[in-house]
Amino acid sequence: MTNELKKIPSPCFVLEESLLRQNLELMQRVQEEAGVSIILAFKGFAMWSAFPLVRQYLKGATASSLHETRLCFEEMKVKAHTYCVAYTPREFGQVLKYSSHLTFNSISQYKKYHKKVHQNPEHVSMGIRVNPQWSPVSTALYNPGDPQSRLGMTVEHFKKGLPEGVEGLHFHVLCESTSQDLETALQHFERQFGVFFPQLKWVNFGGGHLMTKKGYDVEHLIRVLKAFRSRYPHLEVILEPGSAVAWETGFLLTTVLDVVQNNGMKTALLDVSFTAHMPDTLEMPYKPRVRGAELEPLPDAQYRYRLGGVSCLSGDYMEEYGFSAPLKAGQRLILEDMIHYTMVKTTTFNGVSHPSIAILRENGTLDVVRKFGYGDYKRRLS
Repeated sequence: MTNELKKIPSPCFVLEESLLRQNLELMQRVQEEAGVSIILAFKGFAMWSAFPLVRQYLKGATASSLHETRLCFEEMKVKAHTYCVAYTPREFGQVLKYSSHLTFNSISQYKKYHKKVHQNPEHVSMGIRVNPQWSPVSTALYNPGDPQSRLGMTVEHFKKGLPEGVEGLHFHVLCESTSQDLETALQHFERQFGVFFPQLKWVNFGGGHLMTKKGYDVEHLIRVLKAFRSRYPHLEVILEPGSAVAWETGFLLTTVLDVVQNNGMKTALLDVSFTAHMPDTLEMPYKPRVRGAELEPLPDAQYRYRLGGVSCLSGDYMEEYGFSAPLKAGQRLILEDMIHYTMVKTTTFNGVSHPSIAILRENGTLDVVRKFGYGDYKRRLS
């Protein structure tokens, strides 16, 4: 561990700036070669201290709440492409203020608000989210393409055509998916909704395009996007990935507090919580990689430990990892790839201390950009 890494407070999320730039450079190449717009989905990565770097490469951001639209305006320095499952009357005026695009989840929401949008002094482009009723996502919690999904309108809702004033269609059916999955999704999208394309100005293919993952076929992605654009040259094509932006760009540093053993099961108790700090690991679920440890230890491995969170929830742990030596209190561990869909979901459940947030700069220096304390916990309550 370098001298700078030894300075990291525990626990701490650490973004590696050089790795983020690599991802952004790849995404910029896709934008330029395919002739599309790629924007950041805040629901996957909203670490605004990194936005000065992000906005050098990407063309904006997508927001799904009033707070995200305001964050986009204040920190990305642009108005948001906004999609909300349902807009609330008390917030709609402010959402409109911070948005360049508004996508409605239903035709009824469009009819409720479109006059207010038309009355706005600045033009805001309106769209509707559609559901092609196909998705490669097998985890039900993350599958938005279910035919009975609450997200988006199926083609049956458009028997009378598009409502007047709609300039775009948006779909989102992918989750950490391949370019081949996008190609299949587009076949369903075009077959069901292609009749409306001549009336549109833009289409939004949502997120889930994991183009920065090792092994992803970037060249195929570019070919798929270029082919679509050649068929519909008048349409602006927008992609809004979240995970891909921050994929494998940093880690969560934690410290072993204690080791307990019951009925032959050893558990290393950490100063972080899976349910509070890494809820995706329990929701998805997936088992995070730990630097220097075996993800699936052999049955006869000598040093096997569960990793336990610090909260009182009984299920706040990960199944066994294999280590090359015994774990001891005070020992530091690094949980890999903990920047996307992690910080955005953290809580202070059980009053557990929220990890600090730091950036390991490209010049090797460590910049601790945020520390949390009792006040942060108290202000969430009343």
